[in-house]
Amino acid sequence: MAGEGEPDSKKTFKLLGILDVQNIPCSRESVLYGSLGSLVVGLGHFLATSRVRRSFDFGMGGFVLTTLGCWIYCRYNHAKLRIQQRIIQEGMRNKILYESTDFDPERKQNSNLGSNS
Repeated sequence: MAGEGEPDSKKTFKLLGILDVQNIPCSRESVLYGSLGSLVVGLGHFLATSRVRRSFDFGMGGFVLTTLGCWIYCRYNHAKLRIQQRIIQEGMRNKILYESTDFDPERKQNSNLGSNS
């Protein structure tokens, strides 16, 4: 049968043999936006000047700048989201841990409000 010796692992696409586009967060979007930026910049420069080699150079520059810009923006947002998730998880863990004990902040606030009235 076809593929008997192969495990059921998914085949991933590696860009330039090193960048695993499917598993690394933000890499797929960055490469796609970079290729679109390359096309726009290179074609725009070619339509403006009709110089093929220089338009290719501008297209490559557009690819690099767009890819890096999208990568940095996406990774920043990804890191910020992970920090927010970690803070929420810690808060939930503390809520479960301190619920109905003397260290519960809600219990202290409720007892202070009850004694003032």
